[in-house]
Amino acid sequence: MLLKQVECFLAVARLGNVSRAAEEMYLTQPALTARIKALEEELGDQLFVRTSRGMRLTEAGREFLPHAERAVESVAEGKERLKEMRGVTGGRLALGASPGVSTYALPTILERFCGAHPKVSVSIRTGHSEDILGMVLKEEVQLGLAREISHPEIESITLYEDEIVLVVYPQHRFTEKGSTELSEVGREQIILFDRASSYYELTHSLLRGAGIRELRTIELDNIEAAKRMVEHRLGVAFLPRTAVIRAVEAGRLCMIEIEDNPRVSRPIVALRRRDVPPTGAVDAFLEIAGQLGETRDRAQLSPALAAEFENLQLIDLFT
Repeated sequence: MLLKQVECFLAVARLGNVSRAAEEMYLTQPALTARIKALEEELGDQLFVRTSRGMRLTEAGREFLPHAERAVESVAEGKERLKEMRGVTGGRLALGASPGVSTYALPTILERFCGAHPKVSVSIRTGHSEDILGMVLKEEVQLGLAREISHPEIESITLYEDEIVLVVYPQHRFTEKGSTELSEVGREQIILFDRASSYYELTHSLLRGAGIRELRTIELDNIEAAKRMVEHRLGVAFLPRTAVIRAVEAGRLCMIEIEDNPRVSRPIVALRRRDVPPTGAVDAFLEIAGQLGETRDRAQLSPALAAEFENLQLIDLFT
């Protein structure tokens, strides 16, 4: 059964006249009649009776009419939904995000996105970067926001650089100078979080690279708990700058420069399948996320610069 056949049936049923229906459908009368005939043959029932006043629906035609109307309406709604998706005036955006991204970066990106595209429905799932990759591969989400992971079926789009910084409580001995060496960090109790995250391994790699093998540690399962432990003078921690900048501004934490180690950062990327065409919502989200990421990378978000950017409502991206 073809949609055009159903549309011709509805036109004749509404107008009661083959000639006017053919004109409305931009068809010749024989072409329209052929479509109605083909529809009747497929349904196995006669749909119209020709009378002196025109075309009248049979009992079968009257029974079929509401179903035909719903079918055409449903197709029209589907077309409209696809149009909305292409133009970001509707549809949905399914995201997967690692905990650090979903907590510290995603809220402000979504604030901008939802403000610009309020009719798009957004759903978010969280997990470690490997979990996010799996969600993207299975098409459970359209975009995955995580650390960079290589996969032949996945395109990786860099959003921003996530710098890892050493933080201490304000009265710590490191704050007097504002910097220290990794050997000195190794003498402190180290606050670690989430063994399954790359941050955990990154901290160990930094200290192993400095020849430090024995550590005193407190291990937790999330960044916020790690921050609180540092604030309560239980140790020092290597944490994402995005997670601590607001606490640094408030005076609850201090960032300490590592003298004998270059700045350590890792890209936060958007992962998507190469073989899935992006929707308008996906493209719009990536554009907004990319713009905010560029602003962050230019500023490097020192506390002083962060205060300046707060007036532009950019600081929330990183806290």
